Amino acid sequence: MDLNAALADLKRQPGFSDNVGMMLIHNGVVRAWSRKDKNNVVAVRVTPDHARIEAICKEMEQRDGIFRILAQANEGELHPGDDLLFLVVAGDIRENVKAVFAELLDRVKAEAVSKEEVFG
Repeated sequence: MDLNAALADLKRQPGFSDNVGMMLIHNGVVRAWSRKDKNNVVAVRVTPDHARIEAICKEMEQRDGIFRILAQANEGELHPGDDLLFLVVAGDIRENVKAVFAELLDRVKAEAVSKEEVFG
C-alpha cells in the first residue's frame, strides 16, 4: 500500500471533511527476531485470509464515528524490514477511532493472518 496515495484518496472521498477528524495508521513490518523467544528470524511465510480481513473491516466500519477502514496484508515469504500489514482507520473523534483501531488490529492478526517464522 502506498500510504500517501491511500490517504490522498481517502481525503477526496465525499463526506471525508464532514466525518473525519483523525486517522490512525498501522504499518507492520517483519522483525529480525521472534517475539516468542528472541531467536533470529530470516523470513516469515505469511498467509492472509483476504476475505476475512475484508469482512472484519466492513463490520467495524459500522461502528459509531468510523468513516472508512483500509487494510492490506502482504503474502508469501517476507524478510526483516518488509511491510507485512497496513491498516488505516479514519473516523470522527479520538475515542471512537482508537477503540476501533485497537480491536481491528487484534482481530486481523488473530483471525485473518497466519505467519510461520523461518529461523537462521
